Amino acid sequence: MAGNWKMYKTPAETTAFFEKFRPLVEKSEHCEIVICPPFTNLAAAVDAAKGSAIHVGAQNVAWAKEGAFTGEISAGMLRSVGAAYTIVGHSERRQYFGETDATVLKRTQAALEAGLTPIVCVGECLQDRESGNTEKVLVSQCQGGMAGLTEAQFARIVIAYEPLWAIGTGKTATPEMAADAHRAIRNEVRAKFGKDAADAVRILYGGSVKPDNVKTLMAQPEIDGSLVGGASLDAVSFASIVNF
Repeated sequence: MAGNWKMYKTPAETTAFFEKFRPLVEKSEHCEIVICPPFTNLAAAVDAAKGSAIHVGAQNVAWAKEGAFTGEISAGMLRSVGAAYTIVGHSERRQYFGETDATVLKRTQAALEAGLTPIVCVGECLQDRESGNTEKVLVSQCQGGMAGLTEAQFARIVIAYEPLWAIGTGKTATPEMAADAHRAIRNEVRAKFGKDAADAVRILYGGSVKPDNVKTLMAQPEIDGSLVGGASLDAVSFASIVNF
C-alpha cells in the first residue's frame, strides 16, 4: 500500500502525520507500506519512519547520476537521504511534464542501478477507455517502459495501473474494470518474461482509492495493492486503507 502525497505538506506536517499514522499501522503485517512525499520532505519522513516497517519513497527520479539537469534529483541523492522506493512515469508526469515510455525506462533503469525499487505507472486516458483502446495502450506502455529490462531487473519492480481519468477526479474504475486492466498487464508480462515473473510481480491499482472502496478493489485476485493519492494525506484515512 503506497501513498503518493503529490505536492502537499511541509516537513513539519510530515512529522505530525507520522506521529499520528505510526500507531495506527504498527500491527499491519499483511502488506508493505510506502509513503512518497515531496522531495523536500524525504529527510523528515525517513527520520519519522525510523524503527517502523514504513518505507519512504520519492515521486520521481532522474535518469542521470549527476550533471547539468536543473530541477532533477538523482537516484543516488534519493538513496543518500534514506529513500527505498520511487514512483516512475506517474500519469500526471506523463500528462503535464512530457514523460514518455522512453524516459520512464531510463528512469527505471537508473533507480534499479542505485538500489531503489521503482513503482512504474501505466494507464489510459478517458478517450482511450471510451474508444476501447485500454488494453492496446497498456500493452504499448508496458512494452515501451520495460522493454530494456532484464528478467532480473524486472523482478525488482512494482507496477501501478493508474487510469488517468480516475486520478483526482473522484471517479474510480469498477473492481471488474481494474481487474481486467491488471490482467492485461500481467498477460503482457507473461509474454515477455514468463509465467513466474507474471505471477510474482505486484500490480497496484491507483485512481481515487478511498477507505470506502478499497475492500471491493482488493477483493479482486488480480489487484495486489493500491497507490493512493489524496486519501493518503490524512493519517486516519490512509491507515483505514492499509488496514482494509
